[in-house]
Amino acid sequence: MSPSLRGILWMCAGVFCLSVGDAISKWLGEVHSPVQIIFFRTLISVPLIALIAHFNGGLRKLTTRRPGVHLIRGLIATGTMFCFVFGLTMLPLAETTAIAFAAPLFVTLLSVPLLGEKVDRLPLIAAIVGFLGVLIVVRPGVAGFHPGAFVVIGAALCYALLMITARRYGVREYLWAMVFYVTLVPLLITAVLLPWVWTIPWPIHWLGFLGSGIFGVSAMACITLAFRYAPAALAAPLDYTAMVWAVLLGWWLWGEVPDLWVYVGTLVIIGSGLAIAYHERRTTLKRRPTS
Repeated sequence: MSPSLRGILWMCAGVFCLSVGDAISKWLGEVHSPVQIIFFRTLISVPLIALIAHFNGGLRKLTTRRPGVHLIRGLIATGTMFCFVFGLTMLPLAETTAIAFAAPLFVTLLSVPLLGEKVDRLPLIAAIVGFLGVLIVVRPGVAGFHPGAFVVIGAALCYALLMITARRYGVREYLWAMVFYVTLVPLLITAVLLPWVWTIPWPIHWLGFLGSGIFGVSAMACITLAFRYAPAALAAPLDYTAMVWAVLLGWWLWGEVPDLWVYVGTLVIIGSGLAIAYHERRTTLKRRPTS
């Protein structure tokens, strides 16, 4: 099996794990607060991340010289998780997934004021068109609009900020330290808030909390392996396969059937994201020195 094909398979597996974890969180959200869901998800994830780091260079990979940066990123990650889980309880799974696809578009738009980067015309136009795709899915001001869409847009915006900070500081920090602290901070914050929202889980819900954490870490590990084996330009677009799983899981578990506008908006968002990915790949190849 070629490395690229192996990377594609790992990426597909990672996206599947993410989708299943989201479906579990939506199911748990019918009874439990997002704070409680995030607490158990991170409680399971933190030791698993430390274990993975141990077998990939040792726990020294969790050391850092920038605790303030990790604290800020952890706060942003907390906002991302809370908005997304809360949004899952308010919107159909496929619609939530489609809106979340806007995160890379926000990265493109925010990289100008926050990173001082110069964005070429093509990715800028693609990001604006992609945002129009989000509006098609959300449809503000019409009968199909749900206020929960703004919550998911908030999650996409927070996730974009998380990616921008990773772009700025990631090259100076260990990978597993970056992952560890954005999971540890939400764990500590939700642990403080948990007594005010605690609901005694049903026996089957304990399996849900366990599965949510395991699928979350599995997704992270699979996607990390995907980018290790396959070029980013090949692996990254496969993230959009999440829409397939969201539609299938939403229909199977809750009988959700997205309307035509959700599909139209999703295609616009995906097309914009692929255009940005294509431009980044072409720019990278142009900058690569010839042998």
